Amino acid sequence: MHRVVDHEQWLRERRELLAQEKEFTRHRDELSRRRRELPWERVEKEYVFAGPNGPETLADLFAGRHQLVVYHFMFNPDDDWTEACKHCSFWADNFNPNVVHLAARDVSFVAVSRAQLEKIERYRTRMGWTFTWLSSHDNDFNYDFGVSFAEDEREQPVYNFGTIAPGLPDREGVSVFYKDDDGAIYRTYSTFARGIDILNTAYNYLDLVPLGRGEEGMSNQYWVRRHDEY
Repeated sequence: MHRVVDHEQWLRERRELLAQEKEFTRHRDELSRRRRELPWERVEKEYVFAGPNGPETLADLFAGRHQLVVYHFMFNPDDDWTEACKHCSFWADNFNPNVVHLAARDVSFVAVSRAQLEKIERYRTRMGWTFTWLSSHDNDFNYDFGVSFAEDEREQPVYNFGTIAPGLPDREGVSVFYKDDDGAIYRTYSTFARGIDILNTAYNYLDLVPLGRGEEGMSNQYWVRRHDEY
């Protein structure tokens, strides 16, 4: 049973929460400003990915734009991984509608996984996604950007900037890059683990409803299925 009040009491308490929401929004704006002011790290290594249009370098992925967002999609190349991670798939259901809007703001978007391209393409077709998704199977991109781990690293705090033991060969994350007019590429930002929560539209809606995410006392996303498995 939840507390029930009359309209005036509800409005009074809602306004109190509104003040806190506004404070949070201002704080989030300040964090976003500070994020944009972080120093950049130049990317010196050449990475070549396998994509549906053939080999593409990291520079190619910008597709003529200055900014690039890469989602690190968990999909292991081992034979027992016939499907990509269902949790990353939960996030990926948000990608298609945003690509056109990002492009309008000088931003390209891609996903990258260590799985072989043929596995990626088969799964992408099943899911009905059209966003660009490439394979880093033959390069060190995922290892260099902190989302893939050697076997002897997996129980060490090497994930999320040295704060979490990944426990798995691959983990989720997002990396952001900038390419200047001379062709130099810089990493400007990366985020991992719960840092990607804000990118999941469904979670943002669930945070508005009375029962929330319904994960208290349970493992996170215990209920999530691929969208064709509910």
